[in-house]
Amino acid sequence: MARKTQREAAYAEQYANCCVVIPARNEEDSIASVIQQIQATCTIDLVVVDDNSSDETKSIARNAGATVLSLPVNLGAWGATQTGLRYAQSKGYHFVVTMDADGQHEAEHIEALLEPIFTGTCDVSIGTCVTRGSLLRKIAWFAMKRVSGLSLEDITSGFRVYNQNAIAVLTTREATLLEYQDVGVLTLLHSYGIRFAEIEVNMQKRQNGPSRIFCSWLAVAYYMCHTAILGMSKRQYGKKGRKKAENITPLNYQDF
Repeated sequence: MARKTQREAAYAEQYANCCVVIPARNEEDSIASVIQQIQATCTIDLVVVDDNSSDETKSIARNAGATVLSLPVNLGAWGATQTGLRYAQSKGYHFVVTMDADGQHEAEHIEALLEPIFTGTCDVSIGTCVTRGSLLRKIAWFAMKRVSGLSLEDITSGFRVYNQNAIAVLTTREATLLEYQDVGVLTLLHSYGIRFAEIEVNMQKRQNGPSRIFCSWLAVAYYMCHTAILGMSKRQYGKKGRKKAENITPLNYQDF
């Protein structure tokens, strides 16, 4: 019993060093529910990055109890996520959970995703759900894994946990050049020797409209061309030798 109590105390301290970052653009229909589900599941700080929404996302998120960062222009999902990572780094958080604002990610899986991070067995844990998605998504997964050399099952999941090593990589100016938060982010992390773990989770359908990436063949074609070029370039770079995440000097959030 004493051992269990010590473990619980250690995990409580780890949770105090952790926050959830949720990028959100025009998600007024789902953001309150997402925040409430997280609050009902665990005691953890919440940061919503409002990606220049034109609806009431910002005020609803703030009223629900989240810290809200408001972007003056639309940066996209990755730009908003990186803003949240930089904010978390500046506030001294050691771990960051990223979740979508559309209700797909289930808060009950947060603890399972944090487990391998807290025990130090990986730097990034990814909530994997290979049964989800349309034919468009599965074709994109297959092609991107072949091009990038990544062996991960679910390369588009935004349900992840990053530790300090991964956060250090993803808050650099190099990472700012990325447009999407999946293949580009994963290949960049891989080039630094970041360790991954995949945790099987359930995911719900979007509560508010279709996926912005997998909504049409044209959108998928653009996504695949963009990420193919990025994946091949990072794969070639990785063959020349990996950099070390611990050698990165953290950026100052106030500079952005």
